[in-house]
Amino acid sequence: MTDDRRQQEQLTGTRGPAGRHAVVVGGGLAGVTAALELADAGVRVTLLEGRPRLGGLAFSFRRGDLTVDNGQHVYLRCCTAYRRLLDRIGGAALAPLQDRLEVPVLDVRRPEGRRLGRLRRDALPVPLHLGRSLATYPHLTFAERVRAGRAALALKALDPADPALDTQDFGSWLAAHGQSARAVEALWNLVGVATLNAVASDASLALAAMVFKTGLLSEPGAADIGWARVPLGELHDRMTRRALDSAGVRTELRTRVTSVSCDGNGGWNVRVPGGTLHADAVVLAVPQREAHALLPPGALDDPDRLLRIGTAPILNVHVVYDRTVLTKPFFAALGTPVQWVFDRTGASGLGHGQYLAVSQSVAQDEIDLPVAALRKRYLPELERLLPRARGAEVKDFFVTRERTATFAPAPGVGRLRPGARTKAPGLYLAGAWTATGWPATMESAVRSGVQAADAALSTLGRPRPDRLLTIEEAAA
Repeated sequence: MTDDRRQQEQLTGTRGPAGRHAVVVGGGLAGVTAALELADAGVRVTLLEGRPRLGGLAFSFRRGDLTVDNGQHVYLRCCTAYRRLLDRIGGAALAPLQDRLEVPVLDVRRPEGRRLGRLRRDALPVPLHLGRSLATYPHLTFAERVRAGRAALALKALDPADPALDTQDFGSWLAAHGQSARAVEALWNLVGVATLNAVASDASLALAAMVFKTGLLSEPGAADIGWARVPLGELHDRMTRRALDSAGVRTELRTRVTSVSCDGNGGWNVRVPGGTLHADAVVLAVPQREAHALLPPGALDDPDRLLRIGTAPILNVHVVYDRTVLTKPFFAALGTPVQWVFDRTGASGLGHGQYLAVSQSVAQDEIDLPVAALRKRYLPELERLLPRARGAEVKDFFVTRERTATFAPAPGVGRLRPGARTKAPGLYLAGAWTATGWPATMESAVRSGVQAADAALSTLGRPRPDRLLTIEEAAA
């Protein structure tokens, strides 16, 4: 028996051809989704991940007695594909949704001190469900609220699939529709920065329209927020690995793929250190630059377009206090560098005090600052926002940095994002950066995995499981 054959048997757990075999490269949300969908359709699947864990950029790690998420990740009720993945792994109850959208928004620019406003919905049809919230939102003037309502109705009339929208920036569109700088900061960027990882002036109008139409202007409950009440590693690693095992997927961690090539007989060779796996189909569910490096010649008309998809960082500041300083699960802030603050005490396992995570998108200017500089910047800001923090002792302060957290949603990015299919039969792409129509979110990653699995099943001649929804069906 050759070394390559022995390596193949070690990874796949089988000898010789035992039905169709697919290899999924990458164990983030896109990869695990594709692997589960393929396995549920009866395909023999091997999942290869270079890291020692699953979950991609939504993971946890230990810091002393704490279990820490690398960053705060949330989803919305309209994230139907991610919600289905949670159901599939048995984790929906551990990441519940709000009963009804409510976002506390603190503004500390007021001469009289900080002022609290809320964005919340009523049990009314769209767009009336947000009418009372907008009418009483204290961070805008009456005239700004009226103009914001008109802009929302104009946004609702846009078609995010129109290629012309991808060439325009959201900020210019907002200015043309009467939105002041304060309205952009206090409303449009408040939502857009967290979902797009870009300010309005740097964001594609097509992606911004998709976010606001789907999240705020489609169904009354579409924007209700959900987040994990346990460490992300519990959901995206442990529970996902158990679901993969139950589905018959062979998962190999610490296994980095070095090349992918056609075998000349309609199949694929996937090279790993020490051997080669043969597959009938391969899904590359890795970041765009890594996918570019693995693509064989001719797989895309213009493979270098993947390198033109920019990236954007996210910084997370973690603060452990000796006492409770925040009584709400989260809030957003205006008039301060702080964007969103979440209470992670329960999920982290902290026994005494309170652990807050400060999530900072669009962090290009701060991503490489020393911890000491970030501490000097953010602790006083948290004291401005949270009076109880002024007398509290900081027990720990640390940061996590994701320098390439998302793709940059700049105007023109839509034409760079490839679909799941390549020009090489049997080779597919998945990842939040592919053409899902969504920005770089957990939802986009899961949808890309569904797309890739659906395309692979078609090529493999396998019937699609009834529960495997196409992207169009999932959006319906």
